[in-house]
Amino acid sequence: MWNMTGSAVTEFVLLGLTDCPELQPVLFVLFLAVYLLTLSGNMGMIMLIRLDSRLHTPMYFFLSNLAFVDLCYTSNATPQMLTNFLLEKKTISFAGCFTQCYIFIALLLTEYYILAAMAYDRYVAICSPLRYSARMSRRVCICLAMFPYVYGFSDGLFQAILTFRLTFCRSNVINHFYCADPPLIKLSCSDPYVKEHAMLISAGFNLSSSLTIILVSYAFIIAAILRIKSAEGRHKAFSTCGSHMLAVTLFYGTLFCMYVRPPTDKTVEESKIISVFYTFVSPVLNPLIYSLRNRDVKQAFRNVLRRNIVTIVTTPSLSNRE
Repeated sequence: MWNMTGSAVTEFVLLGLTDCPELQPVLFVLFLAVYLLTLSGNMGMIMLIRLDSRLHTPMYFFLSNLAFVDLCYTSNATPQMLTNFLLEKKTISFAGCFTQCYIFIALLLTEYYILAAMAYDRYVAICSPLRYSARMSRRVCICLAMFPYVYGFSDGLFQAILTFRLTFCRSNVINHFYCADPPLIKLSCSDPYVKEHAMLISAGFNLSSSLTIILVSYAFIIAAILRIKSAEGRHKAFSTCGSHMLAVTLFYGTLFCMYVRPPTDKTVEESKIISVFYTFVSPVLNPLIYSLRNRDVKQAFRNVLRRNIVTIVTTPSLSNRE
């Protein structure tokens, strides 16, 4: 990759969210707090599911994978972003930029299909409850969980390679807080036709296919719920899907605004704001959505707390007896 002076581009400069120096410390504290909350929330969800045997079901297996992806997703960009808030020279190496771009796209695609797998799981649970154990066996769950990772990291690598095959000769300054596709394409002085269309095709195909799975699953779910005669039964069935529907709405709503249009100066500026929502807001809210609206998770949390308190109380007593 070469710049306008003919020398190799070895690093990029990230402009970040704002160029106002007075806001940098405030934003650092704000995003550090959000990042720590995201880490604790998603790690806590993963540990809770592992510790409580009653949560060892397909639904919570997929939820633990969603928490893991959100954890990696926000950790991909946040440390670099927090570091840049405190530094005057906000640079990232060429290899680091490629890695960040690749992991970002890969995890984004992975989350598409994990959310789709979760919708399919709810469809089987509500529409075929008697065959749920057979249709959602351990082998099936592992396959449904592995596919998003394999596909996401394969397509992500292809998209990242197409981006970094472009010639960057105008500038090495990226108008974003992480190495994203649209602002990188704007820096290219080579023809971005192949990359732009590959990005639009990938975004369109993956958004539409994963969302189709989710919408079709929920169409059958809603039809099945409406056939339930008791109001209590309908409410219980809806409650098992409500958290997932909120997570899907939050995640897909922002992505539709981001990746279904070619990059321009205006859309790149807008994308920085939109990116905050699915890079920070969605990962921090998902654990809250699934815990606050889920009685099983809340009960598991109380059980873990109770066991820990009992352990702490009984341990000194045993020591005193000895």
